Amino acid sequence: MPRGSLLVACALGVCLALASGPAAAQQRPLVTEDPATVDNGFVLLEAGLTVLRDQPFPVSGLTGRFWSVPTLGISIGVGDRAEVQIDNVSFDRLRIAGREPAPLSHMLRVQGDTTGSWSDVSIGAKTRLVEERPWLPAIGLRFATKLPNASNEEGLGLDTVDFYQSLLLGKTIRSVRVAGNVGLGILSDPTRGDRQNDVLTYGLSAVVPVGHGVEVVGEWAGRANTRRRTAPPGTDSAGQVRAGGRITRGTFRFDAALLAGVTSRDADLGVTAGVTWGFQALDRP
Repeated sequence: MPRGSLLVACALGVCLALASGPAAAQQRPLVTEDPATVDNGFVLLEAGLTVLRDQPFPVSGLTGRFWSVPTLGISIGVGDRAEVQIDNVSFDRLRIAGREPAPLSHMLRVQGDTTGSWSDVSIGAKTRLVEERPWLPAIGLRFATKLPNASNEEGLGLDTVDFYQSLLLGKTIRSVRVAGNVGLGILSDPTRGDRQNDVLTYGLSAVVPVGHGVEVVGEWAGRANTRRRTAPPGTDSAGQVRAGGRITRGTFRFDAALLAGVTSRDADLGVTAGVTWGFQALDRP
């Protein structure tokens, strides 16, 4: 079994085996979206750190140890069934371990063995369409746009705008919260302004409480290229598995997870950790 497949299977297996207590909607360190939304007027603030080993950037030809901090995100409840999201506000840094010819390597303005840039910010929203029932999962939709904030001259960005739409499913099975996503990503070709690649996006995650305020989490998420021919640069298949945990104390939740790539275009291994703070910011109508 591939390394990524084995890790996610173990993570989800542990989740199912340790189930006990109530489940919560999913946030950090997971990226699979739960159809559950935050309450009206409620705000979730997230901050984290991600470190990846041997992260390739195939469009610029750079490879190395990648850091992203503070990885800020905010989710705001709008009404009873929707929330607005701003994610991935962060500064990225790469300690370069290798260079090779690539489609946009001629544009690089990198001196030395490090480079850095602001990350591509994502702005989106999700809405819950169907409430969860004993025989039916909760169903929702999410739309998001990735903005071209990261610099292609620094080798960390593509200078493209991408669009994502996903169907969200969520079901609590005994005490295990399982969420699944499937959708479409419209990714711009960074080398040609008149071409795009439509990819299949997916995610499967599980959250299991194992004690008071303590949860085990596992996830497999990514995208799959649907072209029969070679995908445009930077739009091919990619995926990642995560296994970790979360601890909630009052209005704060602390998280950490190990990461592993599932394709040759992904980082070998990595770690992420962060904190989420929730508070009622707006008065309910």
